[in-house]
Amino acid sequence: MPSLVHQIGELFLRAVPVALIVILFYFVLRFLFFKPILAVMKEREARTLGAQKSAQAAQAAAAEKVRQYEEALRQAKAKVYAEQEAERKKLLDERAAALKEARAKASAEVGKAKERVMGEFETAKKEIETSASELAVEIAGRAMQVSAGPLGPSSEAR
Repeated sequence: MPSLVHQIGELFLRAVPVALIVILFYFVLRFLFFKPILAVMKEREARTLGAQKSAQAAQAAAAEKVRQYEEALRQAKAKVYAEQEAERKKLLDERAAALKEARAKASAEVGKAKERVMGEFETAKKEIETSASELAVEIAGRAMQVSAGPLGPSSEAR
């Protein structure tokens, strides 16, 4: 048995340098390889999260700008519609005023024409009344000449 213990002891003695090399290799790899890789991975994750947050913020800002744009567009449309309505109302008012003025002018002209026609009617009536009595006298004179016959002086006048 002592040889077995002796062999195990030798085995451990030969394994100690390998174990030390493995431990040394572990610490060297940890400081020179794993620590920088883990730092890079953390930084990458932080940047990814930052980029995601930044993208979300940009999306929120874009959504806000779209909302503002739509609001401005709606206000511009409302303003244009209001201006169009005001212009339409103005044109309708101008048209109504022009129609009213044209009606007043036409009414005045019709009134003047009626007065002129009435004046002409009165003048014609007076002329007819005047000429009616003259015509009556002339007709009566001729009727008397015709009834006097061809023997009288009235036949010579013919």
